[in-house]
Amino acid sequence: MMMKKTVCMGLILCGMAFGTTAQTRGSLGQSDPKAKVVLDNVSKKFKSLKSVIANFVLKVEGANNSVSDSKKGSVYLKGAKYKVVMGDQEIISDNKTSWTYAKDVNEVTINNVDQSGNSMTPAKIFTNFYDKDFLYRLNGETTEKGKVLQNIELTPTDKSKTFFKVLVDVDKKNQTLARMKVFEKNGNRYTYEISSFTPNGAVTDDMFTFDAKKHPGVEVVDLR
Repeated sequence: MMMKKTVCMGLILCGMAFGTTAQTRGSLGQSDPKAKVVLDNVSKKFKSLKSVIANFVLKVEGANNSVSDSKKGSVYLKGAKYKVVMGDQEIISDNKTSWTYAKDVNEVTINNVDQSGNSMTPAKIFTNFYDKDFLYRLNGETTEKGKVLQNIELTPTDKSKTFFKVLVDVDKKNQTLARMKVFEKNGNRYTYEISSFTPNGAVTDDMFTFDAKKHPGVEVVDLR
């Protein structure tokens, strides 16, 4: 079944299902204003761009180091439209319809995009996903490969989530997301590392729709 094959791709899109069901902050504490400035700058920088092409590495670590895996992928963004490619799998959206394509079985699943704003998309990961659903604090700065990274720790306000902490590293000079690490309650850890970030990269609108004619014999599962 393609559903099993696309679990990893789902993680890319939702950053471990951050969701948008925030609780009242009053009883949970306050966020660090310094961290908010950093995150707001990342959001502002992303929104100023016409398009983005980013390559990433997803590293999966199981509890007690039981499993370790690494996969490379790419994401193409233009406003709310996106295309994520990783191995034989693609997720494409024109912000109205989404297509999840598995090349190895030549099958595509079609869904309507959730217009309620409750779903997590690649664009939201680069913008203000954090503002309503997390408390956050700046943990200082580190230097890696000549880059100064600002280290921010986020904790979800909804304690029923499957994860309890997210660490975000921001490239201080370029004001872009460099790394995100998600800690699940079951001990699993998922690290999304941006290996390259191309602002205003060459993308075209036809990249954000799935053309069945280019995939002869494709099996279509339409769930709209």
